[in-house]
Amino acid sequence: EVQLVESGGGLAQPGESLVLSCAASGFTFERMYMTWVRQAPGKKLEWVAGITSDGHDEVGTVYADSVKGRFTISRDNRNKTLKLQLTGLKTEDTARYHCGIGWPPTSKGQGTQVTVSS
Repeated sequence: EVQLVESGGGLAQPGESLVLSCAASGFTFERMYMTWVRQAPGKKLEWVAGITSDGHDEVGTVYADSVKGRFTISRDNRNKTLKLQLTGLKTEDTARYHCGIGWPPTSKGQGTQVTVSS
């Protein structure tokens, strides 16, 4: 059974940083294109970042224009974890963040809430 469990969200002020983590199990994590996606209240699911893998180390990363230069996606294939470093947070980054398999995600976790407010 595919399981994706996110953690690390919380309340931050504009300009601050957070680190989100996702623990994956139940599938061949090291071979999958993994993504972070987010959904704000009343809005559609939005792709944030993606990371490929050759089964050993990350191969490439891609970002939505809205987060490029501020967010960093990374993966640890040995420990089957996915991370998203959020820096320079803006109020418009407020959303529930999910890790997912692919885009659109064939599976995603329950998510972790990120709220950016002064």
